[in-house]
Amino acid sequence: MDEKKLIPFKMEIDQSCKGLRPIETIYGNLQGLKPSQLKQLRRLYHQRLPGDRITTVDFAQRMAAISTEIEEPICAYLNRRGQVIRVGVGTPRQTQISPLEMPRYGAERLSGIRCIATNLKGEVPNEAALTAMVLQRLDALALLSLTGVGFERRGGGATGYVKETYLAHLVPNADHPWTVSESLNLDVLADQDLLDLVANLENEFRQSEAPAKASQGKATPLDRVVLVGLHTQGMTPEQFHTGLEELTLLVESAGGSVLDVIEQKRSQCHPQTVVGQGKVQEIALRAQTLGANLIVFNRDLSPTQGRNLETQIGIRIVDRTEVILDIFAQRAQSQAGKLQVELAQLEYMMPRLTGRGKAMSRLGGGIGTRGPGETKLETERRTIQRRVNRLQQEVNQLQAHRTRLRQKRQHHGVPVIAVVGYTNAGKSTLLNTLTNAEVYAADQLFATLDPTTRRMVVPDAQSEALQAILLTDTVGFIHELPPSLVDAFRATLEEVTDADALLHVVDLSHPAWLSQIRS
Repeated sequence: MDEKKLIPFKMEIDQSCKGLRPIETIYGNLQGLKPSQLKQLRRLYHQRLPGDRITTVDFAQRMAAISTEIEEPICAYLNRRGQVIRVGVGTPRQTQISPLEMPRYGAERLSGIRCIATNLKGEVPNEAALTAMVLQRLDALALLSLTGVGFERRGGGATGYVKETYLAHLVPNADHPWTVSESLNLDVLADQDLLDLVANLENEFRQSEAPAKASQGKATPLDRVVLVGLHTQGMTPEQFHTGLEELTLLVESAGGSVLDVIEQKRSQCHPQTVVGQGKVQEIALRAQTLGANLIVFNRDLSPTQGRNLETQIGIRIVDRTEVILDIFAQRAQSQAGKLQVELAQLEYMMPRLTGRGKAMSRLGGGIGTRGPGETKLETERRTIQRRVNRLQQEVNQLQAHRTRLRQKRQHHGVPVIAVVGYTNAGKSTLLNTLTNAEVYAADQLFATLDPTTRRMVVPDAQSEALQAILLTDTVGFIHELPPSLVDAFRATLEEVTDADALLHVVDLSHPAWLSQIRS
């Protein structure tokens, strides 16, 4: 047997180490590069810089020489120990590390990674490069601006001449989350103390975050949310802004804090990322600047759209349905309510399991993929499906139990009036006022979830005798109520369909009360 086939990755001889080592990956656009040029790029991984210096003159000149020879900009990413962890061909925007792969320390810390990039056009760092720096929360971005004068061949290789350099880094509490230095000599850049710069920056970030933490006190930290609203054709401006205001209330009812709202108007939803690519970068930049940890969209996202957005932004993405499901999970008190909420959550989760990390990836077809059995994803999907089937049976039993209770009430001739209306219209408040009930009522969307029935005595219209009736407080409605919730709560919603009369409560103080009635 050929022993080379037993090695899981390619190897080459390293004369300095007298042994085998793995060939490092070069990222970016490698089309048209010669093997010798790729070898020069891989050798950058062998460089070790002082941990307290952004770069050295020798390392910068070597990058300039390679960049000049291949006639493309290159980037090298280093950790605080001075080790090169990533080499890419392209701009910082084209070679950036995926946000999901970056370490996340919160708004007070930087990532511990710096980027050294070359620029063949002799320009200052552009907005795309600075945005990539913000998204990765880099310690610093050093741009080596090259010039076409001074290149010469020595020993078959090219040597580059660094004309000038620029140093960029993040800053807190500013209109732009970055600052760029004036043109610097390479020797001046090489003398910069990286550790001192990072320590001062992180101290400034801690000081800027201190007032926000002090205002929260010892309370549980809220989700810091950025809302994204997409205005498409067929939607009036009033409907769009009313929907965003309602989404803000939903987020606040779920325990989140809305930091900003980003809007975009398109003819139709982008099939991959909902909004345009430029807007995705704007969202990512804004979220990093504000220290947000959650992005909420004003429409339902497909599983593919959710995964694409999380990959590009690096922050948890949820849609309107997930926010409503979270509120229902918080509000459910009875066993029946918890049962129905769990069913709705599992049905929503099922199509979104694919892509939740490498451990849950599907088995591929063909040679080399057979034998291990079902993957964790398939095991998880099977377990969830069994749970869904069991919950559906329990919901059917709950539905049959409620039907027997209604038949019993009908047998005794007790009229039932269902109090219906938009969420937060005042249904629970009205029930408390009429029946002296103690149902929880608050100025929140979906403050009460479980249906409550109370007895009330009213005068009979045909005689002077008193008539007993039953008032049932039902779950509130909302525009575009998620189908999974409608299906899961069918046992509860039948209280409305089988009632003798409906008492529709409308909040006339709300500017969109007509559309709430239609909903």
